[in-house]
Amino acid sequence: MHRNCSSMDQLYEEVEEPVSPAGQYFNSSVICSYVFGFLEIEIPIDDSMTIPLIKDVFLPINPRFSSIMIRDENGKRRWKRVEVKPEEHVKIPKFPESELYDQYFDEYVTRILTERTPQNKPLWEIHIIKYPTSKAAGTVIFKLHHALGDGYSLMGALLSCLERIDDPSLPLTFPSRTSSTSQASKKNVIQKLPSFVSSFFSSLSDFGSSLVKTRMVVDDKTPVRSGYEGTESMLFVLSSISLSVDHVKAIKTKLGVTINDVITGMIFYGIRLYMEEIEYMARKAKSTAVVMLNTRNVKGYKSVKEMQNSKVKGLWGNKISFLQIPIPKLSQSKSYNPLEFVWNARKLIKKKRRSFSVYLIGLLLDLEMKLKGPEAVAKIIYKTLGNCSVVISNIFGPLEQMALANHPISGLYFTMTGGPENIDITIMSYVKVLRITFRTLKGFIDEQKFRFCIEKAFDVIFKAAMEISQTPNNK
Repeated sequence: MHRNCSSMDQLYEEVEEPVSPAGQYFNSSVICSYVFGFLEIEIPIDDSMTIPLIKDVFLPINPRFSSIMIRDENGKRRWKRVEVKPEEHVKIPKFPESELYDQYFDEYVTRILTERTPQNKPLWEIHIIKYPTSKAAGTVIFKLHHALGDGYSLMGALLSCLERIDDPSLPLTFPSRTSSTSQASKKNVIQKLPSFVSSFFSSLSDFGSSLVKTRMVVDDKTPVRSGYEGTESMLFVLSSISLSVDHVKAIKTKLGVTINDVITGMIFYGIRLYMEEIEYMARKAKSTAVVMLNTRNVKGYKSVKEMQNSKVKGLWGNKISFLQIPIPKLSQSKSYNPLEFVWNARKLIKKKRRSFSVYLIGLLLDLEMKLKGPEAVAKIIYKTLGNCSVVISNIFGPLEQMALANHPISGLYFTMTGGPENIDITIMSYVKVLRITFRTLKGFIDEQKFRFCIEKAFDVIFKAAMEISQTPNNK
């Protein structure tokens, strides 16, 4: 993990680079967004090596971890290298005596989700919770400003600090993502033409509806969307559920869909169950989910060195866009099949992914940036998130168990903050577990009931899928 002087010099030459447009959106007067990574540790935490690890492993990962945002003489934002004092970025809280510390842990997390880091220091913190909870002997929390990079970049950076338990010399491996592009590439131009024409008009339609949704159309006020202003500065609660990856795969195989289809359908169904539980008529309300996308054309994580390599320049940073997907309504029919939520999710996501409206939206934001500046674009993103009901993001994690400085990691999950939405749902796989985390507005969302409804949705869909004798033909 150590670098020689010449590579360090080369690394720090890049530190004077301008802040990317997305970096400016996420650190503006409108949005101040963070990505939180949670590492649940199996054994009591020995923090004696924390400072050396930060200096020798964490800081060399990327020059932005040793930089602050400044404005140059032309008013443009740039990264400026500063001297880092690691002890100022490490937080080790003290809790009152207790057998288990779940309540104190939850209250502490609620507080740090809302707090901003000082702008005159590099935009990250590491919180070391040395108290046991019902889920771990201790917890390490990485709080990283979204301006430093998106979930892909930051997770790649985080994984660079970790190593496999079974054999530290081997690289981590990740779930394979199958694609239909290989079959599609075998078709000739004539065969592809109808699909291209359909995709072209569908893309224009999606692009137009996204513009309308962003600027004019607002979701109904429901049990999952308060309509309150300024919710990004209010308190949020974090909770999560764990699902068996094997069970999710069993549903996937039975229904002939993807894992993303299963998870999205299950979440949509659970949201509608919760809405119905709180307010019966909300089952028919107009509600939309914003699904965050990684727009890189890569499979799996690249090492930080690869991300910074000039030949693959652009892998580090914020390379994200979003899909706006209507949440299917809950039918009153007794014969209604909950599996329809999975099949509907498949149709919607497939249609949206074939569309190039995602890239049109990116081009439009770039144009707005050039004409009106980052604050104007930040307002558009803020309004888009505020007009919807829920934001969903997923990251795939390693298949092998990892360790941080010889501390085995039993659980891994993440969340995001900074937007006005009342619910954030983040999904992450780790070994054989799929962790779904909910960041919910305190006092408005009943987090226990919401979690119960999502679990119920999964159980119902799993049972219904296992009763199917033949896999449906879903094209």
